[in-house]
Amino acid sequence: MEKGETMKSNCRLRDAGLSVGELPTGRFNGITDVRNVRVGHVTLRKAEGEPSAACTGVTAILPHEGNWFRQKVPAATHVINGFGKTTGLIQVDELGVLESPILLTNTFSVPAVTEGTVRYMTALDSGIGDDAGSLNVVVGECNDSYLNDMRGFHIRPEHARAAIEEAQNHRRIQEGCVGAGTGMICFGWKGGIGTASRRVKVKETPYHIGVLVLSNFGVSSDFTLLGTPVGRWLHPNVHRTDVDGSIMIVVATDLPMNNRQLKRLAKRASFGLARTGSIAHHGSGDIVIAFSNAHRISHTPEAVTEVPYLAEDGPLISRSFRGVVEATEEAILNSLFTAEITRGRLGRTIPSLPVEEAIALLKR
Repeated sequence: MEKGETMKSNCRLRDAGLSVGELPTGRFNGITDVRNVRVGHVTLRKAEGEPSAACTGVTAILPHEGNWFRQKVPAATHVINGFGKTTGLIQVDELGVLESPILLTNTFSVPAVTEGTVRYMTALDSGIGDDAGSLNVVVGECNDSYLNDMRGFHIRPEHARAAIEEAQNHRRIQEGCVGAGTGMICFGWKGGIGTASRRVKVKETPYHIGVLVLSNFGVSSDFTLLGTPVGRWLHPNVHRTDVDGSIMIVVATDLPMNNRQLKRLAKRASFGLARTGSIAHHGSGDIVIAFSNAHRISHTPEAVTEVPYLAEDGPLISRSFRGVVEATEEAILNSLFTAEITRGRLGRTIPSLPVEEAIALLKR
């Protein structure tokens, strides 16, 4: 930032002159740095200030550009704290594959988003639900009821379809209060969608680890910026009773990893979460979903299938762990830095993080 220039309240962390860790980022510093991963949002904002206000949305993460059901990818999950409501995680851990996009939304909209995704995929493939078998759709959520009228069920199945279609042609990702992040709150300030990536080389070939978060957790006094607990001196002046919150963390990579290695990768995301000050409160649903699209697994595989995966030689796998920790921390900070003040139902307003004040405390 140039001398005398005023910092925007909705800048990314690096736009404010700060960075996390030591590994390089990808081109976009986002989950779409992972080859063929795409992200789309549908944002609903209406009747602002009214009891029935919609302040919510849907976010879709596409694992690759092909037929997700016929060309599955290795995947794993890790539940840091299991207060969240999701679909599809049990089968992902049992079979070690992902066969749908990952959708994020608010708590009460998980059924509608699941239905919309099933309808979208069955329309593309007549075998799903028939001779090709059933379909496992993965949907995660956070509770946005402070700003959004969740009882109004504003999200409908067609919004899931629209988010998937929106994702088809975009690499740059909108962050902050968009899509599923529209009504989310993090450490007492406006949170929502954030993303970051890290580049890892294997024999001079670049690979990426990307993270996308839906941040909706924490109390202000816990907020930690690059190791400094600045939240102790920053006060959002928001009176809430539901401070536990939640976070969904999606980890993607084009490194060739099997589901066991992805489980190890997913576990490390919790370290990045902790660096921001989270203690995983009792009512916080903190869930990680990780996948690799380095190779595809056919819906009708051969009896014996050979799948390449990363050698766990110590330095390389540890560098991958470092990458997911750094990217998770930065994605959460990006969700805070980019979010803007938001007015929702009943006239409730959540302020954005006072970026300049936080940085001043950090430097002090």
